[in-house]
This record gives sequence, structure tokens and C-alpha cells, in this order.
Amino acid sequence: MSRSLPSALTFPNPVNDYAARSTAGLVILLAVVAILVNSPVVYGLLALGFLLRVMAGPRFSPFGQLSVRVIAPKIWRKSKLVPGPPKRFAQTIGLVFSGTALVLSLLGVGWAAQIVVGLLIVAAGLEFVFGLCLGCVAFGFLQRRGIIPETVCEACNNLSLRTPAAT
Repeated sequence: MSRSLPSALTFPNPVNDYAARSTAGLVILLAVVAILVNSPVVYGLLALGFLLRVMAGPRFSPFGQLSVRVIAPKIWRKSKLVPGPPKRFAQTIGLVFSGTALVLSLLGVGWAAQIVVGLLIVAAGLEFVFGLCLGCVAFGFLQRRGIIPETVCEACNNLSLRTPAAT
């Protein structure tokens, strides 16, 4: 009997890049609030959002749902499909940063939490404005070095797999 995650806890592949960029914009807004308020509660909300997206993509994430169902279709009005595994890796990095900020805030080192979230804003800003996903760049680097096996994302190495065939 093979073990697999319940279907509710899978990350989509491929991912609409415009929805991902929209989510990054929403992350920027919440991250700015986190820096201004400097409260563990807001850092916790930021980390929870990343956790939900790492676990299941946009399925349980309010930001993910807003991006997929409202912002991307209404604002961008198009889809650009990209491989999912690098986006999940990027969300994991966001979880590490926001989780670190939460812990720092709980330890009473709010200024350090603000710096960590500031770095998160830079990364999310690059994604939102330019479509440059630093987590995806890191994923590609690690995959080329053999640290992440090619089987994790075959489409990342095979251009013919990046765009699904039209049905």
C-alpha cells in the first residue's frame, strides 16, 4: 500500500503565475502592516498564510483564493502557467522568514522581526512587480546542483513540458 498525501493537501502543478504574483502583492500589504504594528499576532497571520499555501497551494489560503478567483481573472485577465514545485519552494522560504519573524517577535526582538519581514517584502516585491521569484531561482540553482532531484520538477528542466498541451 503506497502512502500519499490526501488530495486536499497537494500543491497545484502547473500554477498561474499571475495568481502567484497577485498573492505576492497581498503578502506585501500584510507584511507592511506587520512591520507597522510589530505584533506577534500579525506576524502569526503572515506565517499562517504561508503555511496554508505550502500545504495546499491556494486551496485553504484566503490570499490564494482571492488571487485565483478574483484578482488574476479580473485584473490580469490571462494565465501564464509555470511549474508548481518552485512556487511551493518559494512559499516554504516565505514560511521560514515569516515564522522566524514570529519567533523573534515572541522573544521581544521586534526590531529583528521587522528586518526579516522587510526582506520578505523585497522578495515579494520582486515577484509582484517583475515576476522574479527568488525562491524559484534558488530552486533552479539547487536542482542544477543535484540537491533537489530532477524528478521533483521535470518541467523545470524540459521546456516541452512547461506548457501543457491544449485540450
